Amino acid sequence: MSSPLTDPLRGPPLPNGERISPPDIRDGDVSVHDGFRLSRRALLGLAAGAGAFLAQPRRGLAQSPAAPAPAAGAAALPAGELHGLSAFGDLKYPADFAHFAYVDPAAVRGGAFSHMGPVAYYNQALQTFNSFNGYILKGDAAQGIELTFDTLMARALDEPDAIYGLVARSVAVSEDGTLYRFRLRPQARFHDGSTLDAEDVAFSLNLLKTKGHPIIQQSLREMEGAEAEGADIAVVRFAKGRARDVPLLAAQLPIFSRAYYAEKNFEESTLEPPLGSGSYKVGRFESGRYVEYARVADYWGAGLPVNVGVDNFDTVRYEYFRDREVGFEAFKAGAYRFREEFTSRSWATGYDFPAMRDGRVKREELPDGTPGGAQGWFLNIRRPQFADPKLREALAYAFDFEWTNTNLMYGAYKRTHSFFENSPLKAQGQAGPAEAALIDTLADIVPAEEIAALKGTPWSPPVSDGSGQDRTLLRKASALLREAGFTVKDGRLTDKQGRAVTIEFLDDEGSLERHTAPFIKNLHVLGIAANFRVVDPAQYQRRLNDFDFDATVRRYSLTSVPGESLRSFFGSKAAATPGSSNLSGLADPAIDRLIDLVIAANSRDELTTACRVLDRRLRFDRFWVPQWYSGVHRIAYWDEFAWPAAPRPAYDRAIPAIWSARLRKAG
Repeated sequence: MSSPLTDPLRGPPLPNGERISPPDIRDGDVSVHDGFRLSRRALLGLAAGAGAFLAQPRRGLAQSPAAPAPAAGAAALPAGELHGLSAFGDLKYPADFAHFAYVDPAAVRGGAFSHMGPVAYYNQALQTFNSFNGYILKGDAAQGIELTFDTLMARALDEPDAIYGLVARSVAVSEDGTLYRFRLRPQARFHDGSTLDAEDVAFSLNLLKTKGHPIIQQSLREMEGAEAEGADIAVVRFAKGRARDVPLLAAQLPIFSRAYYAEKNFEESTLEPPLGSGSYKVGRFESGRYVEYARVADYWGAGLPVNVGVDNFDTVRYEYFRDREVGFEAFKAGAYRFREEFTSRSWATGYDFPAMRDGRVKREELPDGTPGGAQGWFLNIRRPQFADPKLREALAYAFDFEWTNTNLMYGAYKRTHSFFENSPLKAQGQAGPAEAALIDTLADIVPAEEIAALKGTPWSPPVSDGSGQDRTLLRKASALLREAGFTVKDGRLTDKQGRAVTIEFLDDEGSLERHTAPFIKNLHVLGIAANFRVVDPAQYQRRLNDFDFDATVRRYSLTSVPGESLRSFFGSKAAATPGSSNLSGLADPAIDRLIDLVIAANSRDELTTACRVLDRRLRFDRFWVPQWYSGVHRIAYWDEFAWPAAPRPAYDRAIPAIWSARLRKAG
């Protein structure tokens, strides 16, 4: 299942650091994160500074005990310029920090890391690849291609959304927040030795805004343009009132060589490795089977604070298997060395093999403090059979999560209720005073009865008796269908026009078929003709791009500070944009307004209130059948890797970014 963003290795920014990844337990599974795993929050509330450009409030810039010591001889920044950005101006690390607190600055460099990539960005696919162009809609790009490109700034994984200078040494921000001047490092180079300058930055941002993947174009719609002000200053202009996270997104997008693309067509899918500037470049590969990235020995940015202790492996390899069971067998045989397990059955019963028993393979459950994401069967409400919300709600009564979790998933999961599950942004119970006041502002576009419903307890999926076919819930479903005017004729549910209701559950691999089959059986009891269909990954992605499906599984993973990516997931404009992540086709003016309020929030309290009301509205529209989530990362690996002897970052598992190989000494 393709998706846009977050990183096993530091990933490219998806809008707002969120992404689409495999659903939790594609057992299984894969999900979608808000675009980038990199938090992209726009800077608001800038304090007064020198001239037309002002310094961001310096809250949190004093060195804390957790921050590493300053780099010896670090040069001071020009007056009024910032070394980092965050959504609300708070930064953990001072301008002269030496490295992130969660890395080992003396980590061993060398060795190899191999895995089945757990996350896909933009046009990347999880089961195959046929292109190294990962920033357009066309083709299925290789996972990991983001490792070959540098960005203006890089994310700190122990802060909610902070980013610090990489290609950009510093940034100055205008008082009104519409102009960002990035001062570049003169030593920045592409892999062919050519200089990376401001012209390349401006070229890249303008190119992505006009010809990039639809998710990127949507995310950059409030970026007006970019230009070079000399070789070392890139100026990026944003619209007034732009989303809080758009500048942070722009600062985390790849930088391309304008000279290289003067002779190449950026819009073409190609297996020619691109010219990059990052710590890795494309190495050996076989289309659809594997791709290796080789660490650049003379990488220009290796000593920068954001890169110290990071990207320690000489080779990072992505393996592709069209069948997850085959992939698991390959892991057990040692064909690749790290696996994040998304299949509860495998986790519970499959790790009893010789290498596990004798300690050569280890496994861990890493706590996941990030929002749990919204995973479920998402309904394409562009289809006429899903037009009535009562029918959509009735479908939820037919899925018996309690039976599925106990009998198929070994009790490993919790039920998803919210789009901000496992976070303070989740709406619960009656709306509090701040939420109620915000809901009242929707009265001009939302009927009075809906206003009252939004203030009440938000909709959640029902709890079954665990029998697999809860008669009480199925009777409630039938009642809802009758209220909506549906009737059963000759065992088939039909609408008011006499059309039979049918549902095809579309997927690109079969690991969720056994979870869907009991659901389909209950739908048949209601008279709904349903089936599960598996197509090849390329066809699957084309059908999703064209919104040519009834229902499919997706997991939307949002960060703790959601932003612009909400528009690509749930906004009206995205509903009509081929290739967007608004799979259900939501076009609700109330949701659009609430997304604007989330993006414009000036404080974390305002953000929390707006997100909770947005959650209430999204759940009210009942365009999905919620599935499950897990509060942990389940990982297994051959015992040849080392964690840094430092606190683990709270906002990413950072594997393999900060791991290193335990190299054996000769003899």
